[in-house]
Amino acid sequence: MTTEAPGWIDTSLTNGPSVDTIGTLGPAGTSSEQAALYLWADRGRETAPDIRLYDTYEQAGLALREGAVTHVVIANAYAGVHSFYMDPTLRFAGAFLFDTPHYGIAVAPGHSIPKRPRIATHPAPVALVEELLPEEYTVEEILFATSTSAAADKARRRETDLALTTQPAAKANELEFISRTRPIRMLWSVFTLVGPTA
Repeated sequence: MTTEAPGWIDTSLTNGPSVDTIGTLGPAGTSSEQAALYLWADRGRETAPDIRLYDTYEQAGLALREGAVTHVVIANAYAGVHSFYMDPTLRFAGAFLFDTPHYGIAVAPGHSIPKRPRIATHPAPVALVEELLPEEYTVEEILFATSTSAAADKARRRETDLALTTQPAAKANELEFISRTRPIRMLWSVFTLVGPTA
């Protein structure tokens, strides 16, 4: 699969507040963290990245409203992204295309995988479970996690047999892929606070 160059839709990012701190979905290893790092590299200050990771996008949004971050990055595949677009205290500042890290199905080393495994995943990429799960397995149960990293943590703790997760999250949780992997071409939205009116 070829990787296309990222691209921007810029509505007020260039003319808005400087990118000083970015809030997004954690923990470390999520696609959201990688997207925030891309935003920092493209538009941030010339300092070490200041990326703050939260358990939910809503918590990142609260941090924005409270002034703890200047920008929030949210995957447009997230089912609740509409609440950010509708919030009158927030401004849609721009969007960019950015491929996620590679996704795959992973297992904790030494874990014996049953023929009907329980699989952890974030809800957004759940369709990839059927696509990537090797043919010899049939899903027993899907358990939703708050992020791809949280899904990997469930497999690491053996709360589930497998996890649909990203390469960075699998590495951080010492998981091994049992499937092929692939990225997802994703649109990411950036929000700031509505500034004072003239």
